[in-house]
Amino acid sequence: MIGSRGGGKRRERIVDNLADGPGVGIDDGSAQKGSPHARNEPRATGPQAAASCERLNSADTPQAPPWLSYRWRTACWAVWVSSRSPVPLTLVALTIAIVGLPNVGKSTLFNALTKNQVLAANYPFATIEPNVGVVNLPDKRLNVLAEIFSSERILPAPVSFVDIAGIVKGASVGEGLGNKFLANIREADAIAQVIRGFADPDVIHVDGKVDAASDMETINTELILADLQTLEKAVTRYEKEVKTKRVEPIVLETALASQKALNEGNPLSSSGIDTEPIRELGLLTTKPFIYVFNIDEAVLQDASALATLAALVAPAKAIFLDAKLESELIDLEPEDAAELLASTGQEESGLDQLARIGFDTLGLQTYLTAGPKESRAWTIGKGWKAPQAAGVIHTDFEKGFIKAEVIGFADLVETGSIAEARAKGKARIEGKDYVMQDGDVVEFRFNN
Repeated sequence: MIGSRGGGKRRERIVDNLADGPGVGIDDGSAQKGSPHARNEPRATGPQAAASCERLNSADTPQAPPWLSYRWRTACWAVWVSSRSPVPLTLVALTIAIVGLPNVGKSTLFNALTKNQVLAANYPFATIEPNVGVVNLPDKRLNVLAEIFSSERILPAPVSFVDIAGIVKGASVGEGLGNKFLANIREADAIAQVIRGFADPDVIHVDGKVDAASDMETINTELILADLQTLEKAVTRYEKEVKTKRVEPIVLETALASQKALNEGNPLSSSGIDTEPIRELGLLTTKPFIYVFNIDEAVLQDASALATLAALVAPAKAIFLDAKLESELIDLEPEDAAELLASTGQEESGLDQLARIGFDTLGLQTYLTAGPKESRAWTIGKGWKAPQAAGVIHTDFEKGFIKAEVIGFADLVETGSIAEARAKGKARIEGKDYVMQDGDVVEFRFNN
């Protein structure tokens, strides 16, 4: 088996101790600091929320009380899905918030990505409470490993999507649904901004016209203004705390530098400022942006139009898709879906594009473990060393790390088995300084 070998029993972690808070996307004590799983923040607690997750888990549809935060919704949703899916969910390492003006196709895209059925309507604010969906990251390598090892199940890396209510001009000061929904973005790892690029007289636009550049400016401005509000309060507090030596001066300096950049109209993600000292503030514009242009099939096949739209967001990543087309892919067989995509000049579905670009933007990658019980993908940061990677499975693996047997995925496929890979010198024994590569197939050896 390629996975782990040691004196202790490996513990699966889908949701860790609901009574103390969900383990999906929350530091449950077994993900090391700096892990994409860790969130250096207080853990959610509360019997009421735990009981809600338990009720949700026995329901026929994944509904949760409106008072639950979306982080709790993510955890509860994962519990519900993992109890019903033949492909159980692991820890969510990547959460993408889907934002945009009303009626740009956010909920339609969310439904297509998650195969969910949230309300998608032709009027502003059809989405009120944030919708959460957890989906498996497409990874064909796992199917190959499952064949080689005769694995009983496949466990891809999960990605969480959060459909945020439409943002309008003045949201940061209470217009529309106000800044209540901006707060729902704070826990996401990246922001996917959906921009309308299709013309349809039957679908109203809140500003009366389709203008991608104007729409982007509205969203970016509201996020910047929300951050400035947060910083205004924080600077006042930091000034007092620096005087009493409760915080280091670098904290105040970073807050002031961030204020200056935002006042100049620059999102913090592109400002060059190291915002780590003020990470506790959860500033929205520190998150990387991914721009998703929702366009029709005609534009999808117009290279000149695509280049013009891509230039609007460069050097940020741009994704081009037709949300309605994505909805049609849901019920198709893989071969038919690929054929439909190809007919519009696309090679990847929206989910594939978002997951790939999200991982790349955040510097994430996956390594693989495989055996008779399961073939599984684990999410880590690029540049992580073997002990850190082992710690994603469990901290015991990192603490007691001895060595790792590593086989490149391509080498394993070429040789057809572990035994042949070893015989042909394709299996390597690596120590604590080994830097993990995407697609490494690994067995960790450790002392418990």
